[in-house]
Amino acid sequence: MDTSFIRGVIPPIVTPVDADECVDEQRLRRVVEHVIDGGVHGILSLGSNGEFYGLDPEQQQRAVAVTIDQVNGRVPVYMGIGAIATKECVRLARLGESLKAQALTILPPMFVSLTEEELYRHFLKVAEAVSLPILLYNNPDRVGNNISAGLLERLADIPNIVGVKDSSGDFTLTAEYIRRTRNTGFKVMAGRDVMILASLVYGAVGCVASTANIVPALVVDIYRKFMAGDLQGALEAQLTLAPLRMAFGLGSFPSVTKDAMNLLGLEAGRTILPVGGCTEPNLSKLKDVLQAMGEL
Repeated sequence: MDTSFIRGVIPPIVTPVDADECVDEQRLRRVVEHVIDGGVHGILSLGSNGEFYGLDPEQQQRAVAVTIDQVNGRVPVYMGIGAIATKECVRLARLGESLKAQALTILPPMFVSLTEEELYRHFLKVAEAVSLPILLYNNPDRVGNNISAGLLERLADIPNIVGVKDSSGDFTLTAEYIRRTRNTGFKVMAGRDVMILASLVYGAVGCVASTANIVPALVVDIYRKFMAGDLQGALEAQLTLAPLRMAFGLGSFPSVTKDAMNLLGLEAGRTILPVGGCTEPNLSKLKDVLQAMGEL
């Protein structure tokens, strides 16, 4: 299975919605163009920033289909899956395959507390249902189930489970993912935007970065400079990016991503209720961060 395309900067793109909280096709197409213009190496549709949880099945399918159509083969498109029941994850995985996504990312089930054996059987069942390459998405703070290093090592033996995005914020865990799967071709991607360079230095192959919705060229700069051997330049880009990622606490996730894009004139629109936008004082603070970065 060719997994050479799994690398670099992959933004989990936002999903602009209209007044009825349905996919706003034209604004979604503009988001795709914005990140491609920034030099990204792939696009994740229906990631956490894509608010998959707020879209019904028809709108989820529409978001992925519009993204794939607009990308038109220029970069790989990954489809995110975040369902609880195994059978629903299987349905979505098969949908992604039918829509011609290049790969899938799969969150552990949320709300229910699972044993490692239950998590293993869940991911195995989904993987067996499709032929697409699969990246696991570890985000225990959001879903309540963690993919331990030991479990990851077992899952990496499943032929089409080829990588992981680690958003745990636990660099020891990220490092163990890399150490235990080194020399196997398994791909580890950074999921915390402040840890992109550190993860690359340790052996990660790229990142899935929320901030790449807003400033894709800056995030790409971290990767490109690292790959070129310019560690100081990569560090400067990483440190420039950090205040933006730290500002994500100014609003309920993922409102800051959309609010920052709106401030830059990118027309991401509002978040899906019940999540609201930043308060006016916090919006002003976010604007200050963007100005200090030279983006406004």
